[in-house]
Amino acid sequence: MRVVVIDYNGGNLASAAQATRRAAARRGIEADVVISRQESVIEHADRLILPGQGAFADCARGLEEDNLRPLIERATESGIPFMGICVGMQLMSQYGLEHGRTEGLGWISGHVSRMVKAEEAGLRLPHMGWNTLDFTPGAHPLTEGLSPGEHGYFVHSYALHDADNADIIASTQYGETVPAIVARGSRCGTQFHVEKSQEVGLTILGNFLQWTPQP
Repeated sequence: MRVVVIDYNGGNLASAAQATRRAAARRGIEADVVISRQESVIEHADRLILPGQGAFADCARGLEEDNLRPLIERATESGIPFMGICVGMQLMSQYGLEHGRTEGLGWISGHVSRMVKAEEAGLRLPHMGWNTLDFTPGAHPLTEGLSPGEHGYFVHSYALHDADNADIIASTQYGETVPAIVARGSRCGTQFHVEKSQEVGLTILGNFLQWTPQP
């Protein structure tokens, strides 16, 4: 299996790649995990992972370099499973409002905006640390082997709002309901950092590697 962690001048690339290698080894999957922005490498991937760290606008700008955005869109339209992590997940939305409005990939409904309700509730931003994942067991292959109430590691001040409930696989609570895992078709994403979420993160990454999305 060829897994490509997309290099678009974002953060956490090496950590995401290393966690994916560990997840593959635990499942007995022979996986070649590489970090690349080359067209030929991305086009021949079996899985694509887009980590994200920093501002929505900056990460979106990184996708415009070297024609990465249309390349990723073509690859995923062909059915290659995709996982976005943190801002990588946020970029799946219609647009983000961090540092002005920036268009997203538009793969799922909703927009990314500051967690105002959390601030109004007196909670500190960024939302940083371990929070429980709320989901329906068996509702999606990505959560197989997990139980509601297990924890993911979050670091963010902006979150997905006005999403389609059909796209939300798991959520968490931090002054408001925050989508934690989303999926539509062969594209999925996690607001929390799977690469920092220890056993829970490795389980989700392993599930992603073995995931066969329904057409």
